[in-house]
Amino acid sequence: MTHLAEGSKAPAFSAKDQDGNKVSLADFKGKKLVLYFYPQDDTPTCTVEACNLRDHFGGLKKLGISVLGVSPDDEKSHKKFETKFNLPFPLIADPDHTLIDKYGVWGEKQLYGRKYMGLHRTTFLIDEKGVIRKIFLKPKNKAHAEEIVKAWQELGG
Repeated sequence: MTHLAEGSKAPAFSAKDQDGNKVSLADFKGKKLVLYFYPQDDTPTCTVEACNLRDHFGGLKKLGISVLGVSPDDEKSHKKFETKFNLPFPLIADPDHTLIDKYGVWGEKQLYGRKYMGLHRTTFLIDEKGVIRKIFLKPKNKAHAEEIVKAWQELGG
């Protein structure tokens, strides 16, 4: 779905997280970053994905991997989601679709034969130099952390 390609520079961004803190791509210079886009807070599949990343957060951190979630929800919704599921990573509020559009993850979707516009669940692995090393167009929500670790290992990280 995204117009971005592996090997290209990750688009710069600056946005607010669930606590109102400003977060930018520049904050992660010199670090590996998992930037994952998900459709909506506190929905079944999004919760499974977030909790999988939460449950493996310590292991990701040991490997020097930071995690940032992004959805069109606002800060208040993100705060409730973070608190309810004890999420240890920032959630970027993007109700204006600034990041979503930069990363090209908004588009036509289909459910039960009905077409509509929505966010395509996508994860970008961004290296220490800000280069997109891997794009997951269909993450395995129940095993997303595992596939992220495997991808970084295959990339030599």
